[in-house]
Amino acid sequence: MKQSTIAFSLALVLAGTAACQGGEPSASKEVNVVVPKASASATASGLSAQPVKPGSIPAPDDVAAAPADAVKETSGLTTKVLTPGTGQERPRDFDSVKVHYSGWTKDGKMFDSSVSRGSPAEFEVGGVIKGWTEGLKLMVTGEKRRFWIPAALAYGEKPSRPGAPSGDLTFDVELLEIKKGVEPPPAPADVAAPPKDATKTKSGLVTKVLAKGTGKDHPRSFDTVKLHFTGWTKDGKMFETTVTRGRPHQAPVSELVKGWGEGVELMVVGEKRRLWIPQAIAFGEMLKMGAPAGDITMDVELLEITKGSEPPPVPKDLAKPPADAKKTKSGLTYRVLTKGKGKDHPTATSRVSVHYSGWSKDGKMFDSSVTRGQPATFPLNGVIKGWTEGVQLMVKGDKVRFWIPADLAYGEKPSRPGAPSGELVFDVELLDIQ
Repeated sequence: MKQSTIAFSLALVLAGTAACQGGEPSASKEVNVVVPKASASATASGLSAQPVKPGSIPAPDDVAAAPADAVKETSGLTTKVLTPGTGQERPRDFDSVKVHYSGWTKDGKMFDSSVSRGSPAEFEVGGVIKGWTEGLKLMVTGEKRRFWIPAALAYGEKPSRPGAPSGDLTFDVELLEIKKGVEPPPAPADVAAPPKDATKTKSGLVTKVLAKGTGKDHPRSFDTVKLHFTGWTKDGKMFETTVTRGRPHQAPVSELVKGWGEGVELMVVGEKRRLWIPQAIAFGEMLKMGAPAGDITMDVELLEITKGSEPPPVPKDLAKPPADAKKTKSGLTYRVLTKGKGKDHPTATSRVSVHYSGWSKDGKMFDSSVTRGQPATFPLNGVIKGWTEGVQLMVKGDKVRFWIPADLAYGEKPSRPGAPSGELVFDVELLDIQ
């Protein structure tokens, strides 16, 4: 689902479930495409913010293979300068750039273009796919360059991100502007292993207070926190930071990676703490959508706590629908909890506003607009099948419980990182139909 915080940072990657604040619920499909690795919001960086009219910019003659005079890097990236630039400096990982670009698959199909939209894209150099990061660092302002990016430096042959183009990609890029960023914090000396005075919890998380805070309250899982953070892999490679952007990250604690959320719950406002998070409570060993693999180390400063609402209780009939529940031909089961006063039903193309909470069959709540205190608004044709079908059965004011089988949700083995698996249960209140 979409998030409206920092551009392809960890807002989505670090979220165990990517719930948005006042946007679309966890039931929605991720459809934005292109350059950001996974970015929290492709629209925030200006990339793939809108669908592009196919064929609006012809593919170059050499789209399928680089010519002999192109230069191949050791990584496999191949580039060719189309127009020399006038600048002298090259962007660094932590700088931001403004560019115009168009992208094609090897068969000449254009999948995205800022030129077609008439609006340049702006983003952090280190916050995009590897091939872009490497290619941009070769350029100067005013330069136009063609990139032939192998799948391994793009989204892969079988992208985990829905809608992302697969295989080798070709881009034409014009570097319009470089905005100097802040030098990122260096990796701490103890990045690979915690010191003896650090404290270990039962989960395996290890933490150490770097600076004491002034607050008294600890955030709860349903509270929203504002914080600065920097994260490194065990070899000292930084994978994300809010410090260079100068903008803190804000999210419900429940949406943070398990180990990160556990560490934040130990903190008070004003505190700075280092977390050594084992891979079991980080991202696992699989690299998904730009998320770092293995153990990670994070420095976190807690700036603010916004109290959230107590989460709704787990439904008593979570495991099995009661006898008075109704079942549709698709396998969706539902029960009206509170009847509304509305008369009209939304259609599959309607835009609706709802409050909702969702649980997996083990009773774990993975998302809730109720705890955030902000309804979700979204088009019904942009969510999972169980939601599209179920909400059309409702009228304004209805509160309904849905038991959604895996094939109408995310499946038994979701391809989308953080998405809940198996059968899901949702309580939904229909607030408005647009």
